[in-house]
Amino acid sequence: MADTDAELARRIAETAGALLLTLQSSGLFRDKALGKVGDRIANDFILEALAIARPADGILSEERTDTDKRLDHHRVWIVDPLDGTREFSEQRADWAVHIGLAIDGVAAIGAVALPGLGVTLSTDQKFDPAPEPARLRMLVSRTRPAREALAVAKALDAELLPMGSAGAKAMAVVRGEADIYLHTGGQYQWDSCAPSAVARAAGLHTSRVDGSPLRYNDAETYLPDLLICRKDLAPRILDLVAALPPQ
Repeated sequence: MADTDAELARRIAETAGALLLTLQSSGLFRDKALGKVGDRIANDFILEALAIARPADGILSEERTDTDKRLDHHRVWIVDPLDGTREFSEQRADWAVHIGLAIDGVAAIGAVALPGLGVTLSTDQKFDPAPEPARLRMLVSRTRPAREALAVAKALDAELLPMGSAGAKAMAVVRGEADIYLHTGGQYQWDSCAPSAVARAAGLHTSRVDGSPLRYNDAETYLPDLLICRKDLAPRILDLVAALPPQ
């Protein structure tokens, strides 16, 4: 029996993650060379697997030159073969593989593998609601936390949790390890398609930071901001962001 889209996304994400772990442990590549090779090999595998399994669908990948051909498709796979190249190169665990499927512009199906943690989350699994923490926890960039996130965290008295890739941050909210992922520092469609699909399947709020829906397979690949959080927190966070003075 053929895989469903969600099963296919999971299998591809897990296999790409296994390939990347093998590269990491081989000792043949180090530092930036490891990240460069990882990006290329994971991308080649993912594109070949999708071409065989779903030949009629469009594809948008961070590691392949984009064309307008995908705009003719209502089903487009949007993938990030290695999200968090720096963390992967540094032998950290906070990197991910994103396999998302946008249908008519909506992130409908997704799988996010966290190979360093031995975990893959996908839209076809059952999610249990996370208990409310004593203090809110907000994820921020390890290297450049955004002004808006810092201001909102201060207003909410939220604990800051620095972390690497976008997928790792989004899945930390899904897994109940954090409560808010607010990003305003610039991203692309492949950074958030699969993570937002999984987050929505888990019952979380997902949107742009102005509250508008996340839209995919637009001609412009830049999708600079994102909010993933518990639904009860979203109205206050969106109000806080809207009230911030212009930079």
